[in-house]
Amino acid sequence: MSAIPDFEFVKTAACRDARVDNCPEVATNVPGTVALRDSGRPDTIITMTAAEWVALADAVKAGEYDLSA
Repeated sequence: MSAIPDFEFVKTAACRDARVDNCPEVATNVPGTVALRDSGRPDTIITMTAAEWVALADAVKAGEYDLSA
């Protein structure tokens, strides 16, 4: 079993307000890996490759995951 890398998570600017208590966090400090977690559940980490991150971001921008539809 390999060790979990030391991810350095950051929040979006909108989530840095102390009144917001539950935000997505992203870490890109480990080469070739993007890590995601929910600030409310920091022990659950999802990782993907940089290419998978780009594909996800493109899908979100295109409205593929629009929950208001």
